[in-house]
Amino acid sequence: MFRSLQSFNYRIWVGGAFVSNIGTWVQRTAQDWLVLTQLTHHSASAVGVVMALQFGPQMLLLPWTGYVADHFNQRKVLLLTQAAMGILALALGVLTVTGLVQLWHVYVFAFLFGSAAAFDAPVRQTFVAELVGDADLPNAVALNSTSFNAARMVGPAVAGIVIAGVGTGWAFLLNGTSFIGVLVSLMLLRTAELHRQPRAQRQRGSFTAGLRYVLGREDLKAILIMLFLIGTFGLNFPIFISVMAVRIFHADALQYGVLSSCMALGTMAGALVAASREKARFNALLAGAAAFGVGCSLAAIAPWYWAFAAALVVTGVAALTFTNASNVLMQLSTEPAMRGRVMALRVGVALGGTPIGAPIVGWVADSFGPRFALGVGAASGFAAAIVGLLLITRKSSGMRSPA
Repeated sequence: MFRSLQSFNYRIWVGGAFVSNIGTWVQRTAQDWLVLTQLTHHSASAVGVVMALQFGPQMLLLPWTGYVADHFNQRKVLLLTQAAMGILALALGVLTVTGLVQLWHVYVFAFLFGSAAAFDAPVRQTFVAELVGDADLPNAVALNSTSFNAARMVGPAVAGIVIAGVGTGWAFLLNGTSFIGVLVSLMLLRTAELHRQPRAQRQRGSFTAGLRYVLGREDLKAILIMLFLIGTFGLNFPIFISVMAVRIFHADALQYGVLSSCMALGTMAGALVAASREKARFNALLAGAAAFGVGCSLAAIAPWYWAFAAALVVTGVAALTFTNASNVLMQLSTEPAMRGRVMALRVGVALGGTPIGAPIVGWVADSFGPRFALGVGAASGFAAAIVGLLLITRKSSGMRSPA
């Protein structure tokens, strides 16, 4: 389960990333709480706008993010993007601590942070192959998810304590300083031991070449459609959890942080199960999508706070199973020189639909209630499962047809 940790570079990377990821989840939780309870009167639509601005750059900058991932030194790119995100977090923290922050400030910082993250995400995902090589890539991706979701379990709880104790602004400052961990780990890597991946040659039409590559693959197209459905309408838990906590269960900041940690507990459990598998299979992707629909349905009808928390654990396992399988399947089935562009498409489709889905889900929550918004998330999981079933059926029919 932990075989990738035999690599010195991977151990250093995971340690630094874990510290930074805790800070990231502290900020995400604090940001949603700031918008929902301090800058607006419980407006789920405003939280949706923040999400749209934060994840919109994933699609907006897609032609450039994939190019950077495939053509430039990935370690140096990560040093730049991580430093940029740390500075932005510190700046937002200063504005909040001094009492100057306004809603439009949060909108601007969400967009800037999202722009830096758009360049960071495909590089960070494909950089794992340089740390451990293709043989251990499925295990390393799963352990990355374990680290990320362990931080997701700790971060919101820490955010709740910090917000209740000293205020929201200090949560942003805490995140800004946490980036020191990942920056130090990148500088400590043994560059001679990296498994260098072939870099694509710089030429015009690089993005369109990647797009043609994906469009020529039925499996990649199906995965991207599934990711779009769940990423756009399902992975809106900053909205789901915050409005359910405030409007349905009348929770305080600490209880809100606990709910986010409960979902993280599920995703971490799913990541550990994924790490124990030899390789990812399409069936895991399909099962994850269907289970995601079930988990959101249970959360939507949960009558009590702790029943909702339990449903979030189920949903977390399902979400991680789905996203981890999509990551590994797309990386290992793609030629190395094309991976950056393919993974940029993956991230762009998975998160770039948020500007569409988050405002819709926020509007549903404001107009019909949080439970109906979770129903939209459930529908996205079931729809993605249907897409996966159609691909399997088509492949089976093709195998049975005469040559």
